[in-house]
Amino acid sequence: MNELAITVIGRDRPGIVADVAEVLARLGANLTDSTMTRLRGHFAMTLICVGPAAADVEAALAPLAAEGQLLATVRAVTPDGQTTPAGEPYVMAVHGADRMGIVAAMTRVLTDAGGNVTDLSTRLTGSLYVVVAEVELPPGSADEVAGRLARTAAELGVGVSLRPADTDLL
Repeated sequence: MNELAITVIGRDRPGIVADVAEVLARLGANLTDSTMTRLRGHFAMTLICVGPAAADVEAALAPLAAEGQLLATVRAVTPDGQTTPAGEPYVMAVHGADRMGIVAAMTRVLTDAGGNVTDLSTRLTGSLYVVVAEVELPPGSADEVAGRLARTAAELGVGVSLRPADTDLL
């Protein structure tokens, strides 16, 4: 079986998720991980699936991109297998007046502490900028990282919080 990374981007419209999912289902592709969002009227979807060859998926998705409304890319990836988290899960939230470099500075603090950003979203509403990131931090490092984040946030003139993430309940 092939493991594929697929991205679909373009101007948002109703039905994109259904269209892509139906194409993949017809090919026998099993969606294992996916995320999608709408960013200021633009659609963005990234997914990992297992199934047919990349060329077959590209050909099947081509009609969705035929009018230039969507761009779909497909590439084969090496399966990672089961992975265990490299650290403890936390959520970092940043908010304040919009300015250049907020994401760069705050994520640099996490990286320099040995942390890994596993999910990140930003939103600009008027002049308020909000960042929410799920991160894995080295065990026992949260208090030190929180202090570094607070100092960096103060330099940027924004607020920050770091809290343990709730584990997924199934």
